[in-house]
Amino acid sequence: MRHLLIVDDEVIAVEVLKQGVEWAKLGISAIFTAHSAGQAMEIIRREHVDLLLCDIEMPQGSGLELLEWVREYNPEIVAIFLTCHADFQYAKQAIQLGSFDYLLKPVPFADLESVMRKAIGKLEQEREQSEFSQYGKYWMQHQPLLVERFWLDILNQSIPSDPAVIKKEAESRNIPYSEDMIFTPILIQVRRWYKEITRRDEKIIEYAIRKSAEELIQERSEHGMLVPLDKGRWLALINRDPASADDDTSKDRCETYIEACRKYFYAGVSCYIGEPAHGHEVASMYIQLDRMNESNVAYDHHVFMLKDEKPLSGHQSNLPDMSMWAVLLKEGASGLVLKEAEAYIRAQVEASLLTSDLLNQFIQDFQQMLYYVLQLKGIQAHQLLRDSRSLELYARSARSATNALAWIRHIVERAMDFASSVEHSPNVVEEVKAYIREHLSEDLSREDIASHVFLNPDYLTRIFKKGTGMSISDYLLQQRLSMAAGLLANTELSVSSIATRIGYANFSHFSRIFKKYMDKSPLEYRQEHAGTSGSG
Repeated sequence: MRHLLIVDDEVIAVEVLKQGVEWAKLGISAIFTAHSAGQAMEIIRREHVDLLLCDIEMPQGSGLELLEWVREYNPEIVAIFLTCHADFQYAKQAIQLGSFDYLLKPVPFADLESVMRKAIGKLEQEREQSEFSQYGKYWMQHQPLLVERFWLDILNQSIPSDPAVIKKEAESRNIPYSEDMIFTPILIQVRRWYKEITRRDEKIIEYAIRKSAEELIQERSEHGMLVPLDKGRWLALINRDPASADDDTSKDRCETYIEACRKYFYAGVSCYIGEPAHGHEVASMYIQLDRMNESNVAYDHHVFMLKDEKPLSGHQSNLPDMSMWAVLLKEGASGLVLKEAEAYIRAQVEASLLTSDLLNQFIQDFQQMLYYVLQLKGIQAHQLLRDSRSLELYARSARSATNALAWIRHIVERAMDFASSVEHSPNVVEEVKAYIREHLSEDLSREDIASHVFLNPDYLTRIFKKGTGMSISDYLLQQRLSMAAGLLANTELSVSSIATRIGYANFSHFSRIFKKYMDKSPLEYRQEHAGTSGSG
């Protein structure tokens, strides 16, 4: 209930105003009266006053002078002026001093009631704004970690989305909370970096991105808070009190923030703005914003409004026919394939047709097409593309069009470079020879060697024989026996130790193989060649 002070030097005028309006129906429980500015000041010092209804022309200090004093003493009082003169200068001064309205005497009671309702409404708005601001200040100044945990439990639904349960949980954690509070949730997501950064730099930049969000989106700590969700991801809960920003202002702030992140932090950031929600509705709103983010594969720095979200149309975009791309890759025209792939993705983005499902299908089809081309060239794609960089890019590829194209460029370049080296088979043959020499002590198979150079075993056998005149197995045996002969002639290692060093676990098997190809047993060879350089 509100308290009203009526000020007029005419006693009759005060009584008429006091009796002529049903103040109780307007929510006014106490009415004070004064007949001069001095009396009014005394009442304001002594009593709590919310509303001031005051005449301008009074002999012992005007209403304007009184309002000037009120603005210094208690600026929260809402003032309404009454006057007999429609003087522009009076009106101008009243406006400058911040009066709520300016009415000409005699005032129709209906008009006065209408103005008073608006004034009381303004008081309610300011009360709510002040209450929300106090909550925000308390949250950020006294226990931000407890408040963060409280909201995280609401978001992951450890605290059920029930108004009574949330209020009870807030009380048990000693966190100020009101069921009347309304928030605009804004999901902030770092989607990509525009330059290579270290893990340490990433943490520092993410901290800067968060502080920028508090400054540019949240504006002031009492306007809400920023809840950290996981790496590069936050949920801003902006107090949606009567004086807070509207949707257009929120969008403008997000756009300014996104541009700042791109310009100063080399980060692609997108913002997803929800609709006003009470505390118990925030978890549901967050789920919707998270789905928007998951579905966004087209834009790395953009503002999305939940209210503008449209259901997916029944129109399905056709995937490209990649059979011609396969022919081009086989002939080495990788540049044309990359150009076609980029053009297709760009067209889908511009037509707002690129969905996460479509991007996933495109990635799978492209991978299948590339694997087919590599198979034709005798290259084992699953071996060639299992390095850490290829796997990392593939894991990110379905998140956005940018990531998908980065993965495509990488695998095409890697595959074509390797295919080119295979066509110059001497390079591959020398690599295989070196690998065999370095791994003689291991149980090497043709498949192991082919896997090392990412080639099909049969294809590798053909090019190896073409380059050396012997099969891989014959070359392996030759190298093993040559090393065994050298060790027998120049060391005192036991025959069994030598057998192990060249990949034979079975001593008897080694002895038989050695004698078959060297025409002597290992011991006979040692006796005959002791102290000489290895032969055979």
